[in-house]
Amino acid sequence: MSLLQGTNDLISDLSDVEKREIPLIDLKRLKLDQLEREECMKEITEAARKWGFFQVVNHGVSQEVLKNMQFEEKEVFRTPFGIKSQENFLNLPSRTYRWGNASAINPKQLMWSEALHIFLPDIEKMDQHKSLRSSIESFVKVVTPLAENLVQILAQELNINFSYFQQNCSANTSYLRLNRYPPCPFPSKVIGLLPHADTSFITIVHQDHIGGLQLMKDGKWISVKPNSEALIVNVGDLFQALSNGLYTSVGHRVVAAEKVERFSLAYFYGPSIDAVIESYATPPLYRKFTFGEYKEQTMKDLKEGGDKVGISRFLL
Repeated sequence: MSLLQGTNDLISDLSDVEKREIPLIDLKRLKLDQLEREECMKEITEAARKWGFFQVVNHGVSQEVLKNMQFEEKEVFRTPFGIKSQENFLNLPSRTYRWGNASAINPKQLMWSEALHIFLPDIEKMDQHKSLRSSIESFVKVVTPLAENLVQILAQELNINFSYFQQNCSANTSYLRLNRYPPCPFPSKVIGLLPHADTSFITIVHQDHIGGLQLMKDGKWISVKPNSEALIVNVGDLFQALSNGLYTSVGHRVVAAEKVERFSLAYFYGPSIDAVIESYATPPLYRKFTFGEYKEQTMKDLKEGGDKVGISRFLL
């Protein structure tokens, strides 16, 4: 069952959402004495188990880098639709620019948003957009080691050697998604981003002060309060499978706002297409699969049902 199918009243429950604090972890403690470091690592793994989401501060990504990215993001989305929707926009591959939900097969699957989905090796092609390219490169330079550090901590808890990630993942196998959610005249009737879980090991998100991100916790949607100092980290489907369900890839969505636009930036730490994902424990909950198989299954589900089903497709 997909997240969308599992939410019977997708539209009607948009406003009936509790605002809650998700775990907030100060990463500067990783550089203190051994006890502080171990406590911080424990908080990270506990959050990944119990929430699938957490926030981090003192993460090493400066406010300057984030503000530059937000400025460039706003500038690029101001480009007229007729230009953005061209196949060679930014000299990037087709389907880099996306709006709404091209796979929708019913009105509840429509989305009030637009996005740039950028595979990191393609950044070098943006030779005519030097300011945007420079800001992206600066962001990737600092967020990649952050992702690697968090993944190493999560892997250590499972006794999985970090060399697995070194062999299968890098900045060149990951991607960025720049999101814009325009003001919506009927926010109670359409969603910004459909409920879904991420195609990654982990995802690192910067959201602006507007908010709108909601996640599933204990069978209910909760709203994540914006924190200008924090980055949001969430576990993706691939880590849920690799951890044999110990870490949780949680469903999340974004609601539309009536009078303001919202921007966010997401870094998806993922593997190469031929990477093998295999549950570390026995008995395994998931069958062994390659990342390529996962992506093929996702595309098939989108084509047939207009919605991503996710990691449940690989349950034994």
